[in-house]
Amino acid sequence: MKLELIAFTQRGKDLAHHLAEALSGHGHQAVCTRDGLKAEAWAERAFSRSDGLIFVGATGIAVRSIAPHLRHKCTDPAVIVVDEGAQFVIPILSGHLGGANDLAREIAALTGAVPVITTATDVNGVFAVDQWARRQGLMVCNPERILPVSSRLLAGETVGFFSAWPIAGELPHGLCPVSRENAQVVLDLHRPEEDALWLCPKGVRVGMGCRRGTPAVALRTLLEDVLAQEGIPEKAVCALCTIDLKKDELGLQELAREWNVPLLIYSAQELAQVPGNFTPSPFVEQITGVDNVCERAALASGGTLLRKKTANDWATVALAMEELHLTWKEHL
Repeated sequence: MKLELIAFTQRGKDLAHHLAEALSGHGHQAVCTRDGLKAEAWAERAFSRSDGLIFVGATGIAVRSIAPHLRHKCTDPAVIVVDEGAQFVIPILSGHLGGANDLAREIAALTGAVPVITTATDVNGVFAVDQWARRQGLMVCNPERILPVSSRLLAGETVGFFSAWPIAGELPHGLCPVSRENAQVVLDLHRPEEDALWLCPKGVRVGMGCRRGTPAVALRTLLEDVLAQEGIPEKAVCALCTIDLKKDELGLQELAREWNVPLLIYSAQELAQVPGNFTPSPFVEQITGVDNVCERAALASGGTLLRKKTANDWATVALAMEELHLTWKEHL
């Protein structure tokens, strides 16, 4: 996570710098970034660019600082308060979807502080579907359905669960496997027909080839059309993939930036070694040295082909789903 820390006394600053160093050692990007700003101005800036805000100081300061910037539980960053004596760690915003509860537990383990977790599912030892989804790298596509699911579990009722992929481990208490049509929670690339909580993996790799100088708008239009035809949400795309001959294509680079995904580049030799039955093109092979770019690029890191080559006058596109490794394990 990209984390920013702020403190207000010398003792607090010392703790903040210690935390930033420790959290960075655990794989986060953690930096103290007050830069002389007032707490409100710092919070406004951090809200727009970071995954988590850590206040070392009083909870009241944190609450007043973030209040004007709250938008939605799906987009607000995690917000943590640590008292400057490192006695307590309190997640005050985005506990599950934003990862604040898990971050609080991590900070507590680093400092010996007590994590103060107040979300109902955690307090009652009930499975939290949104927290599990985040840990598995899944998107919650209709977060308004989280509350009905959690309410059923808190009331001791059973929740039907369907997954299009296998999940390792023992099904959590309160969940039972059911058909897609009867599920209250559906894990799938495609939107459930009924009013169920929809979990979707961000694991669709897009293979693309294009003519020299193809603008991003043309690439985007083709990709959006293909995704719509397949009923796959745009947010499920995790990468654009192409051949190294196209690595300098500005249209591909711009599209990757717009969709906030990496542009993965493969050589003709690497693509030629991808196993499978692909749509061959003598013209493409003459130009690139490999008989197909988009399908092979989409599958270059493994997975399953979802959509074979679709072409227009500008470009080609194919879709693949990367291999998922899902588990019911709830431990950090």
